[in-house]
Amino acid sequence: MNKDNIDRTIEHVVGAINAAVECHEPFHHLQLVNVFATDVYSAMLDAMPVREDYRQMSGRTKSTRTNDGGGTRTKIDLFPEYIRHLPQEKKRVWEMIGQVLCSKEVREAFRQRLAPGLEKRFGPEYRKVGMYPIPILTRDVSGYSIGIHPDTHWKGMTIQFYLPQDRSIEHVGTAFHKRTCENSYEKTMQMSFSPNTGYAFAVGKDTYHSVDTVGPEVQTRDSILLTYFVDRTLLQILRNRGKRLGNFIQSEFRNMRQ
Repeated sequence: MNKDNIDRTIEHVVGAINAAVECHEPFHHLQLVNVFATDVYSAMLDAMPVREDYRQMSGRTKSTRTNDGGGTRTKIDLFPEYIRHLPQEKKRVWEMIGQVLCSKEVREAFRQRLAPGLEKRFGPEYRKVGMYPIPILTRDVSGYSIGIHPDTHWKGMTIQFYLPQDRSIEHVGTAFHKRTCENSYEKTMQMSFSPNTGYAFAVGKDTYHSVDTVGPEVQTRDSILLTYFVDRTLLQILRNRGKRLGNFIQSEFRNMRQ
């Protein structure tokens, strides 16, 4: 792993965060473009894992299944202990990306740009609130969907980077909504699922978003979910690290069975 490449990629990602368009409707968020340098993005696409490398996603997506009983969303956590089973060349790429996304420079760039939403939720001391990064490479297939939701209170910042090969599936981006009344929502905008783009927001009670059912025209909907979990109370600290350990144990058992 080349430290110069890591530093260069951190610098580029931070630059993309600082240059991101700031939007206020239906809630404060950033729209990111050119997240990774062209050569890095190309290397990421070339290093995409095969289907067998992913494991089923839990949470809200666990109810969605493919015809063969598998999940419509699968994932690989971008931590060294999870990706160590990948082929060497692929592991080298994803180790670097995981290290970049867990860097304090990237975290603080997002904290600064998402300050309005963070301050709204946590108050003037929002800069002191711990944020624990969990970067995961996700793969959605036909049939995947997720209903309108604001994200759990355990999360502090939600970021997604889109990783398509081209612009052919722009229509499957995340939709943003505003609540109009009890159990009623209005779709106000939709992200374009375009190469090397993304979005970011500070999680709040009004950050409603969803994904419509992915159609059969989509082979894979690849992205990185970078979630910063709130990490300030003892319960949150133990929960965040405990989940990482638990996921690692599950991953090891899965690899042993293969």
